[in-house]
Amino acid sequence: MWLKSLLEIQGDNRDSAEFLEHVKIDLVPEEVYLFTPKGKIVSLPRGATPLDFAYAIHSDVGDHFVAAKIGGEAVALRTELKSGDLVEIITADGARPNPSWLNHVRTGRARSKIRHHLKTMAQDESRSLGEKLLKQALRNEGLQLPSDDPDDAQAVALWQQLTRWSGNRGRAELLSDIGTGRKIANIVAKRLARSMAELGLRPSAVALSLELYRQDDDDGGGNVPGAVSIDGGEGASLQLAACCRPIPGDEIHGYLGRGEGLLVHTSDCHVGRRLAERDPDRWMAVQWAEQPVRAFETAIRVEVRNSKGALAQVAAAVCGAEADITHIDMDNQPMSDAADLRLLVSVRDRLQLAEVLRALKRAPAVAKAARIKP
Repeated sequence: MWLKSLLEIQGDNRDSAEFLEHVKIDLVPEEVYLFTPKGKIVSLPRGATPLDFAYAIHSDVGDHFVAAKIGGEAVALRTELKSGDLVEIITADGARPNPSWLNHVRTGRARSKIRHHLKTMAQDESRSLGEKLLKQALRNEGLQLPSDDPDDAQAVALWQQLTRWSGNRGRAELLSDIGTGRKIANIVAKRLARSMAELGLRPSAVALSLELYRQDDDDGGGNVPGAVSIDGGEGASLQLAACCRPIPGDEIHGYLGRGEGLLVHTSDCHVGRRLAERDPDRWMAVQWAEQPVRAFETAIRVEVRNSKGALAQVAAAVCGAEADITHIDMDNQPMSDAADLRLLVSVRDRLQLAEVLRALKRAPAVAKAARIKP
């Protein structure tokens, strides 16, 4: 069983140093013996946690882990299992590993499976973003992205020609490189347009006219002509700059860093402007989707008077506006008449942020409240 486990870890990891780390973790003589709800005995190294137990049962159980119970009682991820524990794992179809899990596992198998899944997720997310960027760049050329249908001989020939030119092993790797900024979508699109022209595929006059019309016209709804839409569901392939912390409603631009994915800044961010001046080819128009799929963090500064329950009033005001405080910080100086609080709040958009600021200003203990700009 131990050798089988090593072979499985080796299959997930080609990095020899990482493989050695996993082997060292599993070379522990002391073990604990645990029970599944069906009475099966599972042996794990001493110090193992519920996540280790989940991955010992099956990688799918571990990947969809949401909670664990020992003897019918819910326990934390970091709980160390003891011999004789009856461990029940609760899963959900929509659950997936996150990087913090690596802090709560003891076995090489669990660590290897989590890392493998995270790498796969990052590749899928960057590939999806790369496809979106290349589609947009091709639309500017009046062309559509060739299909990925293996039965479409013309599309297969185009992708083979393009990947030979780019030095990638295939379509997926090329799109991933575009999504992480290793390749520029506009340059790839122009090369693809040339290959399509050689095969007799010409730009659509209707598509070109429509694209030109979009560039000359503003629909009044805040849409940016030719921009890539983002909704917050792009995952690791997209980052919101910590200097300006953009939220829906802000005017934004994107910087496609080398190997870093798309970094989004507000249009008035001086850090973003410096990036645009230094490397304009990597600066692109982006816009918020009509329906973002999650909340976004932004920073606000609150000046509070020294009074009883001041912090409670701040928390109540934010909660009353249906927002969440994700982090709070304050000056190291002892509080005298007033103090500055710096909050990270999670909001849907600028409208909700305005509600949060209004609610804070109505609190008796609050003297000032404003969004922090870089």
